[in-house]
Amino acid sequence: MKVRVDVRLRAAVLDPQGAAIRQALTDLGFDRVGEVRQGKVIELELDETDPAQARTTVEEMCRRLLANPVIEDYAITLPSTDPPH
Repeated sequence: MKVRVDVRLRAAVLDPQGAAIRQALTDLGFDRVGEVRQGKVIELELDETDPAQARTTVEEMCRRLLANPVIEDYAITLPSTDPPH
């Protein structure tokens, strides 16, 4: 089962990479861009068929390694239960 984890800085946390991206876009002439927030996408291939168990396992992965709970939020997408983006 393929699982996607989107990790982003919490809204209250400053995002210097997002600010640098915004400035670079402005320098390239894209001056109608507002705030930019940068994040990361992690795709996992799990040897799991039960969506509930897969979500539980990935939640634990996020809490222990994939996301810093102090400054980051995450969203888990399971193809079998969540609509495609």
